Amino acid sequence: MKFTLGIKKNMGQIFDEDGKCYPVTLVSVGPITVIQVKTKEKDGYDAVQFGYGKKDLQRVGKPMAGKLAKALKDKAVGFKYIKEWRLKDGDPNTMELKVGDVLDASVLVEGEKVNVSATSKGKGFQGVIKRHGFKGQPRTHGQKHCERAPGSIGGGLRNKVPKGMRMAGRMGSDRITVKNLVVMKVNKEANEVLLRGAIPGNRGALVEIKN
Repeated sequence: MKFTLGIKKNMGQIFDEDGKCYPVTLVSVGPITVIQVKTKEKDGYDAVQFGYGKKDLQRVGKPMAGKLAKALKDKAVGFKYIKEWRLKDGDPNTMELKVGDVLDASVLVEGEKVNVSATSKGKGFQGVIKRHGFKGQPRTHGQKHCERAPGSIGGGLRNKVPKGMRMAGRMGSDRITVKNLVVMKVNKEANEVLLRGAIPGNRGALVEIKN
């Protein structure tokens, strides 16, 4: 099992040897630093905590700064993002990681499939047509300014709105996972990878890549 963090850059397209075109997303991957290794005996579960992105250590809270100073000692730095990767059944390849280890784009291999998680774009408060794909109501038969109205939310013998009723509300800003994206290219020198297809989030969004 593999895990890494990155920043979504932009989309583009590449061609293979046969001239076939593929849409790709450019992601700047790592380097990420192991700041803590949790075990089932000590913490109740197996997990690895990673730090990603530089941040002035003076701008880090005192509890986290003390944790980083204790773990990394003379190489203590601040991280913009800290993510924990919870393990299942103690994967042996990952349990070999130690505090202070640094992972970069070389953990990914061209041609393998990965799962990508990120926060989708926020779209604010939206109506039912955009949020749920409602068709809308006809313009004829006495309608006035109701083409995009949701319609009845009750009726019959109901005295309250049932749970799960699709209505207008906040849309976007959800954690989305896209599975089985192919790693098209890996640039180890620039720590960049090209993933086939689109991934959630806007430019600059934090991306989790794992398989």
